[in-house]
Amino acid sequence: MKRIFLIVLDSFGIGAMPDAPAFGDINVNTLGTISQSPRFSVPNLQKLGLFNIDGVTCGEKSPAPLARIARMTERSAGKDTTIGHWEIAGVCSPTPLPVYPHGFPEEILSAFSAATGRGILCNAPYSGTEVIKDFGEEHLKTGSLIVYTSADSVFQIAAHEDIVPVDELYEYCRIARGLLTGRHGVGRVIARPFTGAAGSFVRTPRRHDFSLKPPAPTMLDALKEAGKSVIAVGKIYDIFAGQGITEHVYTSGNAEGIEKTCFYLDKEFEGLCFINLVDYDMLYGHRNDIDGYAAAMTAFDEKLPEIMAKMREEDLLMITADHGCDPGYTVSTDHSREYTPFLLYGKKAAPKNLGTRETFADIGATVLQYFGIRQDFDGTGML
Repeated sequence: MKRIFLIVLDSFGIGAMPDAPAFGDINVNTLGTISQSPRFSVPNLQKLGLFNIDGVTCGEKSPAPLARIARMTERSAGKDTTIGHWEIAGVCSPTPLPVYPHGFPEEILSAFSAATGRGILCNAPYSGTEVIKDFGEEHLKTGSLIVYTSADSVFQIAAHEDIVPVDELYEYCRIARGLLTGRHGVGRVIARPFTGAAGSFVRTPRRHDFSLKPPAPTMLDALKEAGKSVIAVGKIYDIFAGQGITEHVYTSGNAEGIEKTCFYLDKEFEGLCFINLVDYDMLYGHRNDIDGYAAAMTAFDEKLPEIMAKMREEDLLMITADHGCDPGYTVSTDHSREYTPFLLYGKKAAPKNLGTRETFADIGATVLQYFGIRQDFDGTGML
């Protein structure tokens, strides 16, 4: 039985793409930044060939990498989670998803307020931790929802769990998702519940993303139609709005994501286990926490031997990312337009440097190639 474990290290970029300045990103390099931290140690990724990938100038190259390696280029016009994952799965986005640097238009907010019966606070690009610090107290007094965005295509709703129960907040997100279509079709509506008192508000792990459906069939759909399992771990289910997925489990962070990966390595199935490890982006990249990001990469590297030891004869392990989020780039706290790594390890996959690829879609093409399934999107298999 063939199985693929595709792990997305959310935001683990490896250097600026040539068009990065057009996205406001100058000399960004997530890997380069965190490699300078004393908390960064990835000997197992080094053995696989991370530092042998084209363009990577930090770290020590392996004399004999264990994996097939490549530098992945994003063809889509963006640098956000949604279109990054869509492209990995074979769907490129030639036009960017809408963003709102000056807040959302009144036509959207008035319709949303009327549908929920609640007022609106903020309506501006904001840090998720700062927005509850600045508007949380007023939210407690009025019950109005904290609506904010970022440089990404997101409509985020923050609410205290004592004021708006989590299930009610999710329903508000579904209402917003129904309103945000067409030219206002943002990539994700995100529930951001929090708890605590004024001066000590904290976000809870009950975040939930409500994404657009992919505009075309993905490799997930092709796998499902071929009768294969498509198991989503973490926020993968939300990113694809459930499309093409046969089983899913949410996680509270990297540790649980790795735990669930090990669980599925011990489970009988044939198909794909698609995992997103979100902490790099959510907890460290967006907060310019270099040491925290480095330590999280070290923790993943420490679990790699256990993951690899559980692999069977026909298993493939793929490690990649969906965009960058350089924690050392203090011009902003947003994602960065970067190349991403690709590491393919398996007993049946001979090591090779595959150079720089033209699109993330080569990953989806490789998945389908392994299972002998015809693909209907751009992308070239790498086997």
